[in-house]
Amino acid sequence: MELLWKFTVFQDVDFWKGFMKEAFCYELKLREIKFERQKEIGIYYKDFLLPKKYIRDLIVEDKILVELKAKSSLDNVDDAQFINYLKATKFKLGLLFNFGSASLEYKRKVLEKLNP
Repeated sequence: MELLWKFTVFQDVDFWKGFMKEAFCYELKLREIKFERQKEIGIYYKDFLLPKKYIRDLIVEDKILVELKAKSSLDNVDDAQFINYLKATKFKLGLLFNFGSASLEYKRKVLEKLNP
């Protein structure tokens, strides 16, 4: 979490949001945390793997789906969308970060049971 606080210093979020992912990945690399960018992930409908792939911005340690946002605040739509990403990809753990609010917002999502 410490590395995320570094990004709260950016004042003009619209300008910096394109660079935040780059800086975030750099910080992960400095800490020797394994991650992949722009990874194709299979999408499931019930137990059927769909042929179309989903490209996710960031996967950490092969098990954490990470979503980086830059908006004034997170809302219920962001929450629902992120839970749907987790369910569709069968990831059980996700982190949702928002750098656009006055202070860093983050949510940790754990799916105990995946519903078909």
